[in-house]
Amino acid sequence: MSKSIKKILVQIKESPGNVRFDDLCRICDEFFGGCRQQSSSHRVYKTPWKGDPRVNIQKGKDGKAKAYQVKQVLKAIEKLGSR
Repeated sequence: MSKSIKKILVQIKESPGNVRFDDLCRICDEFFGGCRQQSSSHRVYKTPWKGDPRVNIQKGKDGKAKAYQVKQVLKAIEKLGSR
């Protein structure tokens, strides 16, 4: 994992309500690979398990990721690490 990814991960853990959507996409790409579905404001990532936590993110009106989805991504990364 690169230093920039680690830095972004620390930032989103500290402030999940203030995360740029592009940064969250980079984190998801790093941990879950490329998205399986993508539109201009929505991305869905495949996980090795069924059910929650899902990795489905979307861009808010201000260009930031939605805080509850950031928390879901963090939970999914945690679950991925425990496997």
